This record gives sequence, structure tokens and C-alpha cells, in this order.
Amino acid sequence: MSVYRLVETEKACFPVAFLCHKLGVSTSGYYAWRRREPSARAVRDTALTVTITQMHAASRGTYGAPRVHAELADAHAIHCGRKRITRLMRAAGLVGVCRRRGVHTTQRGEAEAPATDLVRRQVAADAPNQLWVADITSLPTWQGFLSLAVVLDACSRRVVGWAMASHMRAELVLDALEMALWARRPAAGLIHHSDHGSQYTSLAFGQRCRRAGVVPSRGSVGDCYDNAMAESFFASLECELIDRSRWRTQSEARMAVFD
Repeated sequence: MSVYRLVETEKACFPVAFLCHKLGVSTSGYYAWRRREPSARAVRDTALTVTITQMHAASRGTYGAPRVHAELADAHAIHCGRKRITRLMRAAGLVGVCRRRGVHTTQRGEAEAPATDLVRRQVAADAPNQLWVADITSLPTWQGFLSLAVVLDACSRRVVGWAMASHMRAELVLDALEMALWARRPAAGLIHHSDHGSQYTSLAFGQRCRRAGVVPSRGSVGDCYDNAMAESFFASLECELIDRSRWRTQSEARMAVFD
């Protein structure tokens, strides 16, 4: 079958009889193959490729086979093997994007305020405003790096607070926390989990948490798995947007991230 496809592809450059002779097949066999109706599986593959192509375009070209596989099952109730999706995407020239190498943004404070790890890698909540996780990343622009701090609700995985600035001082994470507090109005006892960055261990951040009834929590030093949900969020953001964009100004970056 693949031999006949090769003849079909090259017939614009060479005579069909010449191609069939060189490839060791008959011209009658080639023309019979052309008249043959596509198999049921080929028809299904064609329809599935159309759906996959639309899904890939809707993701701005970011989805690879694993995420397409999950989206087909969840949103379209289409259940098929991941290897089949990989094969169809390869044939259609569709590829996802990969994560860049990590950028080190955490600077541990010298006079660190103590905080217990109240999460211990169990990043889950039964209801909103029980556990928030937070982290910082950087966005490159022609005007220099722009820092982004976010606060995520562990129950819904939604961004409930964020802030951007051209610095990485404590005000950055305080602004993100203030947005989350204003938007959610959480009850006292909410856990705010982060890494050991100096912004989160600062005196100002600790005082604001106490006034709001927020309980700080921090994982072990240098272990990204202790703040996995925030790390995963930034991995997706960096892979799907930051690494695929070039911003002249910091204003362009601000509009692009939360547009």
C-alpha cells in the first residue's frame, strides 16, 4: 500500500508506468488501489485528525499527544489510544511545546522567619480558601526581566492573586497576596504555602499574614516537589506562552500574560 502512495506522490514528476516498473508493482494494481474506497479505519482517522487539528490550533499550538489524548476523552468523549493520536499528529505535522530549563529565582533570606511545612506535599483542599500556594517566576523582555508572583487556590487551581514588577522585593508577593485577600475574603486559618524565598520570609510578609489570619507554610529548602502545584503552573505558563513570545516592553508582557 505504501508503494502505491509513493507512486501517487511522485507521478507529477515521473510517468506512472516508469514508477511502477522501478518499484516492482503493476500499473493495473496501482489504478485498482486508486479506485478502492478508503477503509473504515482510514475514514475514522481522517475525522479524528480534523478534531485533533482544531484542538491543537485552539491551544495555540501547545498541546502534545498526552494533552490531546486527555482533552479528547474529557471534552469530546472520544476514547482512543495515545499511540494512535501520536501517529496521527506526526502524520499531520503537529507537535506540542516542551518546557524550558528552569530559571533559579529563589533567594533565601538570611534572617529567615521560621515556618512549619503544613502541606508535606499533600497539595489538596476539599473547599476553596483552605490552602493557597504561591511562587515567583521571571519574564524576559527587551527592557529587562519582569517578575511575576501568583497565588493559586489548591482546590480549584485558579489564580486568585497575582502581581508583576520590575523587581523581586517583598512588595511583589505582598501585592499578589493583597489581591487574593481582597478577591476571596478568606476566613482565619487559611494556609499560604510557598518556598523559602526572601520575599516570603520577610518581616513585612509575615506581619501581613498575621493581620489577615493567614498561616504561613514553607517546604524544605531546594526541593521543588514541596511546592509542586505552583511549579506546575509556571511550567505550563513558561512552556506555552513565555518561551514562545518576544516582548519589546514590560507593558507588552503584562498585557500578554493575563489578557
